[in-house]
Amino acid sequence: MAGEGPRVVLVHGSVLGGARTWREQLELSERWRLVVPNRPGFGASPSAERGDFEAEAPLVAELLGDGAHLVGHSYGGVIALFAAALAPQAVRSLTVSEPGCLSVAAGVPAVDRQIAGGRLLYEQAGSLSPRDFLLAFRGGAGVTRDTPDRLEGELLQGARLLMRERPPWERDPPLAELAGAGFPKLVLSGGHSEVFETVCDTLARQIGAERERLPGRGHTIPAAPGYNELLEAFLRRAEVSQRSA
Repeated sequence: MAGEGPRVVLVHGSVLGGARTWREQLELSERWRLVVPNRPGFGASPSAERGDFEAEAPLVAELLGDGAHLVGHSYGGVIALFAAALAPQAVRSLTVSEPGCLSVAAGVPAVDRQIAGGRLLYEQAGSLSPRDFLLAFRGGAGVTRDTPDRLEGELLQGARLLMRERPPWERDPPLAELAGAGFPKLVLSGGHSEVFETVCDTLARQIGAERERLPGRGHTIPAAPGYNELLEAFLRRAEVSQRSA
């Protein structure tokens, strides 16, 4: 934990842990109490057999305590959607950026092609090196981070975790429960991908969320220009809404 003020739980996605994913958000600790957990297998967190958004959602829900804002990116956004539905009374607001729940927009040709490509990638995981798998994954997601010629340390471990992660398109988030929850919601995208724009538009419409775009860093939304300002403005509005409820 870092900082003082209302609690904000930040859930990272695949490959990189909490500290790397949310390093640009540390400045918010001047006004908010940031809780930045590492998912199982990342950092000092005990490993699990595989990353699984449903299995990890209860762990995140516990971190909400008696009330916190919940923010998730990519795979962490999927976890946050499930966690928020488990403990809606503890959620002060929910923000997700480009969650990988592609199935919410199934039937759209571009989305169906992305799902098919993802399934093929995971089917071939046993014959690929961690670097080759990571390159293919990042290319499909629109990640702007550089991938070095040789993977080491955190990046190598993250790629290995990614290769056995449960694909997030295997099950839709609990859309009806989220739509019925009264806390404010925000869905963000990076304006770089027809697939993610469609998924985020569909998700926002189905759960009754505000919808914003932050171009400039592709899928790496937390590093996009203006992210902190947009997030903090939303959190402040949510605080006012909660106090007046």
